[in-house]
Amino acid sequence: MSENIQTDITIIGAGITGLTLAYHLKNAGANVRIVEKADHIGGVIQTATENGFIYETGPNTGVLSNPELVELFEDLADVNLETANKDSKNRWILKNNRFHAMPAGLISGITTPLFSFYDKFRILGEPWRKPGTNPDETLADLVKRRMGKSFLNYAVDPFISGIYAGNPEKLIPKYALPKLYNLEQTYGSFIRGAMKKAKEPKTDRDKKATKEVFSAQNGLENLTNALGKTIGMDSIHTKSQDTQIQPTDRGFKTTFADSEGTSYTITSARVVSTVAAPNLQPLLPFLDTEKLKPINDLVYAKVVQVVLGFENWTGRRLNAFGGLIPSREKRKILGILFPSSIFKNRAPDNGALLSVFIGGMRHPEAIDMSDEELLTLAKTEVKATLHEKNEPHLQKVFRYKNAIPQYTIDTPKRLAAIDEIEQKYPGLILAGNIRDGIGMADRVKQAVDLSEKLSV
Repeated sequence: MSENIQTDITIIGAGITGLTLAYHLKNAGANVRIVEKADHIGGVIQTATENGFIYETGPNTGVLSNPELVELFEDLADVNLETANKDSKNRWILKNNRFHAMPAGLISGITTPLFSFYDKFRILGEPWRKPGTNPDETLADLVKRRMGKSFLNYAVDPFISGIYAGNPEKLIPKYALPKLYNLEQTYGSFIRGAMKKAKEPKTDRDKKATKEVFSAQNGLENLTNALGKTIGMDSIHTKSQDTQIQPTDRGFKTTFADSEGTSYTITSARVVSTVAAPNLQPLLPFLDTEKLKPINDLVYAKVVQVVLGFENWTGRRLNAFGGLIPSREKRKILGILFPSSIFKNRAPDNGALLSVFIGGMRHPEAIDMSDEELLTLAKTEVKATLHEKNEPHLQKVFRYKNAIPQYTIDTPKRLAAIDEIEQKYPGLILAGNIRDGIGMADRVKQAVDLSEKLSV
């Protein structure tokens, strides 16, 4: 059995990028179809509820870093934005087997044991240091040059482990952290730039980007489900197998089969891929391997998330966002997130929900550890750093082999290859986290920008 479908735009992937793009395109009057390999929408964004715990099996939080994300919540009727509790504004950093709060002001900056006295004094001169001239400078070199080694070791390094699961010696700020890079290039200084940007007039729309940590009420899956409902599930093909795209005289032909053996052919003028780099070659068999190589060379951090739920928490009071582990502390985890301290109703009263992250670019071998080994490691670290003696009532292990792309020195080659392919095949767009950032806000903004481009 086969089915032929004619549409305006075909989107490959029903993650946050593909769903947001389809939502905006349909609002603009376009006929859209989404083709998804998994048996569900939302990609890695999935929420589970069990024995009084609400936990994420993928991303736990995002940041309201652009108005497009806030407006998406405003537009959708079936989901509510939830921002982090005030108590969770603290960020803890481990030093000498003890968690310390990241400084939040002048006094705490002077008294914190995280940074050396020399670097605390040296930071006073940061506004007058000359900006760098090497666009390929690593994040580690940038931070050491402007702020000092202890700031790299006990602020930036653990932050990068927590956000990118990456290595600051490899990441290039121009691509991985463009806002930080532009502070120096535009204003000559992180401190001076941050002060000037704070004083710049903002429109009401700009003010929506509050930089607050967010989720959706009762879990992020409610955001992607609301998108799916608004788009219409009849426009989304899940359980799609052997999906391939081929160019035609009038656009593109997308073929796939469903789990029941029905084959589909979707003909469209334009097609957008949101898939990860390793999945592009089988999706686009007409492309030369050499043309795709700069994209396929994109390295992804391998990350394991261990979810632990405690019905009765007796350890250290979790009045923080979580605790990050600097690499120089030589621990085997990247950090511990405290979802029940950040958002409401994530654990029973007097209980706690934790997400322990393991692996990343530091310890990629963790992905191959057994569940038992990973659970033992996670519980041992929680006991050692948070002093909890009780056994967790909820224990889950989730592995992500292609978790977070690393925007390193090869990024310009990858972006050039994407541009070359799109120029050669007009109407084909390569999107997703292979470019334009890794966060949920980045993905939503990319989708909005693409929808405006494709709606012209």
